[in-house]
Amino acid sequence: MLERIPMTRVGYDKLKAELDHLEHVEKPKLAQRVADARAEGDLSENAEYHGARESLGMLEAKINQKRDQLSRAALVDPSKVPKDEVAFGCTVVVKDLDLDDVEEFTLVGAGEEDYTVGKILITSPLAQGMVGKKVGQTVEIVVPMGTTRFEILEIRYEDT
Repeated sequence: MLERIPMTRVGYDKLKAELDHLEHVEKPKLAQRVADARAEGDLSENAEYHGARESLGMLEAKINQKRDQLSRAALVDPSKVPKDEVAFGCTVVVKDLDLDDVEEFTLVGAGEEDYTVGKILITSPLAQGMVGKKVGQTVEIVVPMGTTRFEILEIRYEDT
C-alpha cells in the first residue's frame, strides 16, 4: 500500500504549479536542445547531444517524482488538528537537551518544506518523533549522528 503524503491545499497547489512548469516550459526547452544537438550529425561523439539527453532524463525523473507526490496527496485541513499537541501545521519550539539550544520547527507537507527557515516535512524522522507530544514532554529521536533529546517548550498554530 502506498503511503499517503499529508499536505495543505497551498502545498498541493505549489507542487502542481511546479509540475506544470517542468512539463510545459522546461521539458520543451530540453527536447529542443536534444533535437538541435541531434541535427549536428554523428551522435557517437556528440557531447552536446549526450548531455542534453542526460538532462532530459533527469527532468523526467523529477516530473515523475512530483506526479507521484501529487497522486499520493492527502489534503489536511490545519484547522481540524488538535491544538494542544504537536501535529501537522504547528510550529514547535524545543530545547535541545544535549546542546542546550532552543530551536523552532514548523511541520509542513510536501511542497512547503524549507529547511533554511525551519519548515520540515511532517513525514521526516525528526517531525515524526515529536508528533503527538505536548508541552513539557521530552522526546528522544534517533538521527544519523545518534540520538537527539528535545524538551517541548511551546506549540503554536497560525490562525486558520
